[in-house]
Amino acid sequence: MASGLVVAATDPLRSFLSSSAASQDLPADLRDLASSLASESAVPYRSLRDIWCAASPDARPPLRHLLEGTDFVLTSPKPREKSDELKARLDKFREMQERREYADLVRDVAPAEDNPEPFSSYKDQIGFGLHVVLIMFTGYLVGFLAFRALFNNSPVMNAAGGILGLVGGMLMETVLFIIRSSSKELAASSVPRPKKAQ
Repeated sequence: MASGLVVAATDPLRSFLSSSAASQDLPADLRDLASSLASESAVPYRSLRDIWCAASPDARPPLRHLLEGTDFVLTSPKPREKSDELKARLDKFREMQERREYADLVRDVAPAEDNPEPFSSYKDQIGFGLHVVLIMFTGYLVGFLAFRALFNNSPVMNAAGGILGLVGGMLMETVLFIIRSSSKELAASSVPRPKKAQ
Protein backbone atom coordinates (compact mmCIF):
# COMPACT_ATOMS: atom_id res chain seq x y z
CA MET A 1 0.00 0.00 0.00
CA ALA A 2 1.25 3.52 -0.84
CA SER A 3 2.70 5.63 1.92
CA GLY A 4 0.88 8.72 3.18
CA LEU A 5 -2.76 9.37 3.94
CA VAL A 6 -5.11 6.58 2.81
CA VAL A 7 -8.92 6.80 2.78
CA ALA A 8 -11.51 4.05 2.55
CA ALA A 9 -13.24 3.82 -0.84
CA THR A 10 -16.94 4.75 -0.87
CA ASP A 11 -19.49 4.40 -3.66
CA PRO A 12 -19.19 8.07 -4.79
CA LEU A 13 -15.41 7.69 -4.75
CA ARG A 14 -15.48 4.50 -6.84
CA SER A 15 -17.96 6.11 -9.27
CA PHE A 16 -15.64 9.08 -9.76
CA LEU A 17 -12.63 6.81 -10.34
CA SER A 18 -14.55 4.68 -12.84
CA SER A 19 -15.70 7.74 -14.81
CA SER A 20 -12.16 9.17 -14.68
CA ALA A 21 -10.75 5.91 -16.08
CA ALA A 22 -13.00 6.31 -19.13
CA SER A 23 -12.44 10.06 -19.51
CA GLN A 24 -10.36 11.21 -22.47
CA ASP A 25 -9.48 14.45 -20.69
CA LEU A 26 -7.00 12.67 -18.43
CA PRO A 27 -3.54 11.49 -19.43
CA ALA A 28 -3.12 7.77 -20.03
CA ASP A 29 -1.15 7.19 -16.82
CA LEU A 30 -3.86 8.81 -14.67
CA ARG A 31 -6.58 6.84 -16.49
CA ASP A 32 -4.73 3.61 -15.73
CA LEU A 33 -4.27 4.71 -12.12
CA ALA A 34 -7.98 5.54 -11.77
CA SER A 35 -8.91 2.19 -13.32
CA SER A 36 -6.72 0.26 -10.86
CA LEU A 37 -7.93 2.26 -7.83
CA ALA A 38 -11.61 1.85 -8.70
CA SER A 39 -11.53 -1.78 -7.56
CA GLU A 40 -9.54 -1.15 -4.39
CA SER A 41 -11.02 -0.91 -0.89
CA ALA A 42 -8.69 1.94 0.05
CA VAL A 43 -7.36 4.83 -2.02
CA PRO A 44 -4.25 6.94 -1.37
CA TYR A 45 -5.29 10.55 -0.95
CA ARG A 46 -2.37 11.82 -3.02
CA SER A 47 -3.40 9.70 -6.04
CA LEU A 48 -7.03 10.77 -5.64
CA ARG A 49 -6.01 14.42 -5.54
CA ASP A 50 -3.85 14.07 -8.67
CA ILE A 51 -6.75 12.51 -10.59
CA TRP A 52 -9.23 15.10 -9.30
CA CYS A 53 -6.96 18.04 -10.19
CA ALA A 54 -6.37 16.70 -13.71
CA ALA A 55 -10.08 16.08 -14.37
CA SER A 56 -12.23 18.66 -16.09
CA PRO A 57 -13.79 21.10 -13.60
CA ASP A 58 -17.18 20.59 -15.23
CA ALA A 59 -17.00 16.78 -14.93
CA ARG A 60 -15.60 16.43 -11.44
CA PRO A 61 -17.62 16.71 -8.20
CA PRO A 62 -16.38 18.85 -5.33
CA LEU A 63 -13.55 17.15 -3.48
CA ARG A 64 -15.32 17.49 -0.14
CA HIS A 65 -18.27 15.52 -1.55
CA LEU A 66 -15.94 12.73 -2.61
CA LEU A 67 -14.40 12.57 0.85
CA GLU A 68 -17.69 12.82 2.70
CA GLY A 69 -18.34 9.65 4.73
CA THR A 70 -14.87 8.22 4.17
CA ASP A 71 -12.66 6.91 6.96
CA PHE A 72 -8.93 7.05 7.30
CA VAL A 73 -7.17 3.71 6.89
CA LEU A 74 -4.42 3.40 9.46
CA THR A 75 -1.74 0.78 8.92
CA SER A 76 0.07 -0.85 11.82
CA PRO A 77 3.74 0.07 11.97
CA LYS A 78 6.18 -2.68 11.22
CA PRO A 79 7.51 -4.11 14.48
CA ARG A 80 11.08 -3.21 15.18
CA GLU A 81 13.48 -6.08 14.84
CA LYS A 82 15.72 -6.74 17.79
CA SER A 83 19.41 -6.29 17.15
CA ASP A 84 21.76 -9.25 17.40
CA GLU A 85 23.41 -7.72 20.47
CA LEU A 86 20.06 -7.32 22.23
CA LYS A 87 19.08 -10.88 21.34
CA ALA A 88 22.37 -12.18 22.75
CA ARG A 89 21.88 -10.24 26.00
CA LEU A 90 18.31 -11.47 26.35
CA ASP A 91 19.45 -15.06 25.78
CA LYS A 92 22.15 -14.61 28.42
CA PHE A 93 19.70 -13.19 30.97
CA ARG A 94 17.25 -16.00 30.20
CA GLU A 95 19.97 -18.60 30.73
CA MET A 96 21.02 -16.99 34.03
CA GLN A 97 17.40 -16.96 35.20
CA GLU A 98 16.99 -20.64 34.31
CA ARG A 99 20.16 -21.51 36.23
CA ARG A 100 18.93 -19.65 39.31
CA GLU A 101 15.57 -21.38 39.13
CA TYR A 102 17.27 -24.77 38.73
CA ALA A 103 19.59 -24.05 41.70
CA ASP A 104 16.58 -23.15 43.86
CA LEU A 105 14.82 -26.30 42.71
CA VAL A 106 17.63 -28.71 43.63
CA ARG A 107 18.84 -26.86 46.72
CA ASP A 108 17.08 -29.23 49.13
CA VAL A 109 17.75 -32.31 47.03
CA ALA A 110 21.51 -31.81 46.76
CA PRO A 111 22.63 -29.28 49.40
CA ALA A 112 26.04 -27.76 48.94
CA GLU A 113 28.81 -29.21 51.05
CA ASP A 114 30.06 -26.80 53.66
CA ASN A 115 33.62 -27.95 54.28
CA PRO A 116 35.60 -25.36 56.22
CA GLU A 117 39.18 -25.11 55.04
CA PRO A 118 41.91 -25.38 57.70
CA PHE A 119 43.53 -22.21 56.31
CA SER A 120 40.69 -19.96 55.27
CA SER A 121 42.72 -16.73 55.30
CA TYR A 122 46.24 -15.38 55.15
CA LYS A 123 46.00 -14.48 58.80
CA ASP A 124 45.41 -18.11 59.74
CA GLN A 125 48.30 -19.23 57.53
CA ILE A 126 50.72 -16.73 59.06
CA GLY A 127 49.58 -17.61 62.57
CA PHE A 128 50.02 -21.33 61.93
CA GLY A 129 53.49 -20.76 60.43
CA LEU A 130 54.65 -18.69 63.41
CA HIS A 131 53.28 -21.32 65.77
CA VAL A 132 55.22 -24.08 63.98
CA VAL A 133 58.43 -22.02 64.05
CA LEU A 134 57.97 -21.36 67.77
CA ILE A 135 57.39 -25.06 68.53
CA MET A 136 60.43 -26.08 66.46
CA PHE A 137 62.63 -23.47 68.14
CA THR A 138 61.41 -24.50 71.57
CA GLY A 139 62.06 -28.19 70.77
CA TYR A 140 65.55 -27.40 69.48
CA LEU A 141 66.35 -25.32 72.58
CA VAL A 142 65.07 -27.98 75.00
CA GLY A 143 67.01 -30.74 73.21
CA PHE A 144 70.16 -28.63 73.04
CA LEU A 145 70.08 -27.78 76.77
CA ALA A 146 69.20 -31.35 77.77
CA PHE A 147 72.11 -32.90 75.81
CA ARG A 148 74.42 -30.16 77.03
CA ALA A 149 73.66 -31.13 80.63
CA LEU A 150 74.05 -34.85 79.87
CA PHE A 151 77.20 -34.87 77.71
CA ASN A 152 79.35 -32.16 79.32
CA ASN A 153 79.27 -29.42 76.69
CA SER A 154 80.04 -31.67 73.69
CA PRO A 155 79.25 -29.54 70.57
CA VAL A 156 78.33 -32.53 68.43
CA MET A 157 75.98 -34.02 71.02
CA ASN A 158 74.50 -30.62 71.81
CA ALA A 159 73.65 -30.12 68.11
CA ALA A 160 72.26 -33.65 67.89
CA GLY A 161 70.06 -32.97 70.92
CA GLY A 162 68.81 -29.74 69.35
CA ILE A 163 67.95 -31.51 66.10
CA LEU A 164 66.21 -34.29 68.00
CA GLY A 165 64.16 -31.72 69.93
CA LEU A 166 63.32 -29.92 66.66
CA VAL A 167 62.04 -33.16 65.10
CA GLY A 168 60.05 -33.90 68.22
CA GLY A 169 58.45 -30.47 68.07
CA MET A 170 57.51 -31.01 64.42
CA LEU A 171 55.93 -34.37 65.23
CA MET A 172 53.99 -32.88 68.13
CA GLU A 173 52.71 -30.00 65.95
CA THR A 174 51.67 -32.49 63.25
CA VAL A 175 49.68 -34.54 65.76
CA LEU A 176 48.00 -31.39 67.13
CA PHE A 177 47.12 -30.25 63.59
CA ILE A 178 45.51 -33.61 62.79
CA ILE A 179 43.51 -33.52 66.03
CA ARG A 180 42.26 -29.97 65.34
CA SER A 181 41.23 -30.81 61.76
CA SER A 182 39.39 -33.95 62.86
CA SER A 183 37.52 -32.08 65.59
CA LYS A 184 36.38 -29.41 63.10
CA GLU A 185 35.11 -32.05 60.66
CA LEU A 186 33.22 -33.86 63.43
CA ALA A 187 31.66 -30.60 64.63
CA ALA A 188 30.58 -29.68 61.10
CA SER A 189 29.04 -33.09 60.43
CA SER A 190 27.14 -33.10 63.73
CA VAL A 191 25.32 -29.79 63.02
CA PRO A 192 21.79 -30.64 61.74
CA ARG A 193 20.75 -29.03 58.46
CA PRO A 194 17.55 -26.97 58.60
CA LYS A 195 14.67 -28.56 56.76
CA LYS A 196 12.55 -26.53 54.39
CA ALA A 197 9.05 -25.93 55.63
CA GLN A 198 6.42 -27.79 53.63
